[in-house]
Amino acid sequence: MSLLNRTLTAIEPANHELAQQAAAQLTKVMEGDEDSLGLLKDLLLKYLAITGEMHPAAPDKCTVICCASHGVAAEAVSAYPEETTLQMTKSYLIGQGAAANAFANFADSEIFIADFGIKADNIDIPGLLDCRIGNGTDNIAQGPAMSREQAIAALEKGIELAEKLISEGFDCLLPGEMGIANTTVSAAICAAICNKTAADVTGRGTNISDERLAKKTAIVEKALNLNQPDNTDAIDVLAKVGGFEFGAIAGLMLGFAAHHKAVILDGSNCAAAALIAQDLAPDCVDYFLPSHRGGEPAQTFALEKLGLTPILHLDLRLGEACGSSILARELETMLNLWDVVSHLPHDPVETPFQQAYMPNLAPKVTNKTFDFYLSTMQDLDTQAMEACKERLDNLVKPLESLGALEQIATEIAGIMGDELPNCDLDRALLCFTSKVSNPLQMQLTAASSQSAKADVTIAHVRECLPLTAAFDFGREQGEFLSLSYPLLGLSMTEMDEHAPFGTTAELLRQELLNADGSLKYPADEFLAHAPEAVQPFIGAMIGAIIAAAHNSAFIILDDEASEIIARYTELLCPAVRPYILHVQPLLVKANCTLPGGLIAGLGMDIAEAALYMLNYMRTFAESKVAIASDGPGAQRQQN
Repeated sequence: MSLLNRTLTAIEPANHELAQQAAAQLTKVMEGDEDSLGLLKDLLLKYLAITGEMHPAAPDKCTVICCASHGVAAEAVSAYPEETTLQMTKSYLIGQGAAANAFANFADSEIFIADFGIKADNIDIPGLLDCRIGNGTDNIAQGPAMSREQAIAALEKGIELAEKLISEGFDCLLPGEMGIANTTVSAAICAAICNKTAADVTGRGTNISDERLAKKTAIVEKALNLNQPDNTDAIDVLAKVGGFEFGAIAGLMLGFAAHHKAVILDGSNCAAAALIAQDLAPDCVDYFLPSHRGGEPAQTFALEKLGLTPILHLDLRLGEACGSSILARELETMLNLWDVVSHLPHDPVETPFQQAYMPNLAPKVTNKTFDFYLSTMQDLDTQAMEACKERLDNLVKPLESLGALEQIATEIAGIMGDELPNCDLDRALLCFTSKVSNPLQMQLTAASSQSAKADVTIAHVRECLPLTAAFDFGREQGEFLSLSYPLLGLSMTEMDEHAPFGTTAELLRQELLNADGSLKYPADEFLAHAPEAVQPFIGAMIGAIIAAAHNSAFIILDDEASEIIARYTELLCPAVRPYILHVQPLLVKANCTLPGGLIAGLGMDIAEAALYMLNYMRTFAESKVAIASDGPGAQRQQN
């Protein structure tokens, strides 16, 4: 039996029975509130099913960048020349300043670079894994990419590499790829397998111009019409319109699935490889964890056919395991939370929080206090932002291909007045609660804040005092913490410690938002319409936001309740807008209704990833990689 057939035979469904047992335990401990975790619960349970263990250790991750050249690059479908494939391969291993390096560092993942068919002779790069199948594929606009035998060889080379990595102790795969014109190939693969047209699936890839996009779409259509790939035979699709690295990644996925190991999918190219693996062994999808929804239209159709729903929406357009690295961190957060929850109620963890209590007496707060903050709010440092943006444009990647992460890095640079802010900024979580805190909530907050490396202050809000007192209490807490913590998460618990998680958010949504999610009231009216019981929390949150922004902290929001309050605060005081990171549902679509800091912690991870990108990636000039010759990158990138 061949290696491929032996591997396909070994793939079986994940342990769904164990996942059901874990779900039952989660329901028991959380007393029916487990759905407040949204898709994060699904992420956790799927990983438990993959490992077949009720309490698996944190994953041992390996980032594998599969490199190969594509003959279709000769059709000028990319903004970069074909030789960029070899240049980037050198950058991974010699300069170590590519996105793959930065995000592997962020995720604490070992990185491997493998040559499955770079077009070059006598490649001698220290550390490069030799898995070559050929000297690049043929041009799919003129005929098949490779022979069927080469397609099978690519799959088996991937399986061989998977078995090598697993034997070395790795149990979580973060696959990525490098090969100029590979989004042309992934579009063709997706069109064939998902039965879509070239126009449906073809995107801008390396941020190409409208003219080149039209040409690229025509090339995909021509390749499909010329080669007629059989969508009932994934190997035929791979041979006719694929690439060596796509077969290799599919083989890696199959190899990990055969050994009950997790695969975290990245972007569009990774999804196209997953389609090939799915066709060969449908049960392998049980081992795939989707990370993000990117900018290529092909990925949407691929994820739909795979039956996978990603959590992250960061507008990433780069296939170097960037999104999967961030999801790996979120997975570890959920494993940490599960470790805490599964030991309750008999073995709670310590909650070493700072406790702050709102005074009994109402202080004298006048309009002058509010006006002081508004009139002395600092502007962002535009010079630092411009310098940061220029660096981002010239990092060794397609222009603006890291989407929201580039925006976040630029905002932090402007807030701190530093074009290159440090990666390890101190962070804190300020959580407003009532007189008595829900013990389960405190355990969950402890678990998530530990993963986010955030110090926690639990601020107890009193009722039956003027709103100005709550505002002043929040102002004092925001003022104090923002002096020491550049990253400040803002959250709250349920007002009633016995209420189901998400109750306050639902109440605010009903009273303060229109049916379409827009704000229902003007800034000067909304407090009068807010539920009376929630008003002290709203006052405290407003005070904390304004004071923290005034002190140039980057404010990271938590659940929907804090999100709604912050949106009204921005209406009251537009100057705070650049200081606020809206996490859910803008960047994270997890349908998580749990308050108390979990979503804010995920936002802190995303901010940290943005700073790793900014600090650890190198420029085109430093990496000796060709710049764009088409699209906006041709005007803004320098070497």
